[in-house]
Amino acid sequence: MKRSWRSYLPSRYMLTSAECSACGVNESHLAFYHGRHVHSTIVSDLSALSQAAKKAGFEFYMASAYRGFERQKAIWNSKFAMRRPVFDITNREIELSNLSDIDKVKAIMLFSALPGASRHHLGTDLDVFAKNLVPTGQSLQLEPWEYQQNGHQHEFSLWLDAHLATFGFYRPYDCYRGGVAAEPWHISHQLTASKLATLQSVDAIDAVLKRSDIKGKDAILANLSALHQQFITNVAQP
Repeated sequence: MKRSWRSYLPSRYMLTSAECSACGVNESHLAFYHGRHVHSTIVSDLSALSQAAKKAGFEFYMASAYRGFERQKAIWNSKFAMRRPVFDITNREIELSNLSDIDKVKAIMLFSALPGASRHHLGTDLDVFAKNLVPTGQSLQLEPWEYQQNGHQHEFSLWLDAHLATFGFYRPYDCYRGGVAAEPWHISHQLTASKLATLQSVDAIDAVLKRSDIKGKDAILANLSALHQQFITNVAQP
């Protein structure tokens, strides 16, 4: 049974409904669009972006859109428990068993957001690609090389560079800033995301995580302010 967002409300810090939405434990802000859940306020701009891409010869698809807290936690716990691989900035697999808990946390956060702090919780952020550019017999990997020169998504990436702002979107992870790795496939609705991202405060994330069974909890909570600065707010400004 899915937990109600009210079950995440601790006694010391009372989260608002809006904070619960921003932290991925309340889905009242969502609308269903082309097989994905997105924030209801971005549907018009997203549709316009998709139609413009189609006119330019690209089949605009979303590999991922909204992702709730529980789903993000499942990904996180699987990586922390070494059931899924974790990679460094050069795409080499890391042996997590050799690391302290806080170093495991930082290694995971390079490519996977902390539950409660993922921009995908907002419903404003999408992983996008041009389906017609994926070579026959291959599947999308969502790796930087696919969007770089000689990668199959490079032409689409250049088109996004030129047109995202026209429709109110931008790339929050346009380059590596010492926190999250570059994600050229990740786009964000500037106006809506800028309002919601401020609700992913240290206090709100702390409150949600304290009520969860996330792995590495002690290390995360003890270092949350520093992690917040390095990984969560350390993004491109539109």
